[in-house]
Amino acid sequence: MTTPNMDARTPGGAYAGGAHPGTDLGAERGEDRSIGEILSDVTTDLSTLMRQELELAKAELKQTATRAGTGAGLFGGAAVAGHMVLLFLSISLWWGLGNLVGRGWSALIVAVIWAIIAAVLALTGRGQLARVRGIPSTTETVAKIPDALQGNEPPHPFSGNQFTGTGQENQR
Repeated sequence: MTTPNMDARTPGGAYAGGAHPGTDLGAERGEDRSIGEILSDVTTDLSTLMRQELELAKAELKQTATRAGTGAGLFGGAAVAGHMVLLFLSISLWWGLGNLVGRGWSALIVAVIWAIIAAVLALTGRGQLARVRGIPSTTETVAKIPDALQGNEPPHPFSGNQFTGTGQENQR
C-alpha cells in the first residue's frame, strides 16, 4: 500500500493534503477552543503589540531627541566661535586701517562695512520670507474634509480622461 506523498506540491504551490508537512491543523486552527477564547487571545496579542510599538517609538524618540539636542548644542558652540572670529577679524581690520587713516576713521569704515553686510542679509531674508506660502496643498485638502464627510466631495482632478498614467496630464 502506498501512502500519499505529503511533500508533493500541487500545481498552485500548495502542499498536497492541504497543510505544510509536520503541522497539525486542529491545533493550529484552535478547533478545540471557543470563539471567545480566540478573540480574547487576538485582543491580548494586539494590545501587547501596541504597547511594544509604543515603547519602541518612545525609545526611538528619546534617542533622536538626544542626538538632536547634542547637534543643536554643537551648532550653538560653532556660532559663538564664529562670532568670536568675526569680532577679532573686525578688530584686526580696524587696527590695520588705523595705521593708514587713523583709529577713529578706521572704526567708522569697519562699522560701515558691517552695516552693508547687515542690510544685504536683511533684504535677502525679507525676500525669502515673502516667498513663504505655508502649506497651501494641505490647507486646501483639510478644508475639503468636512465636505467629504458629508458626501459633498467635488470630483477628483484626475477623474475621467485627464490622467495618462505617465505622470502627465492630457491637454484639453
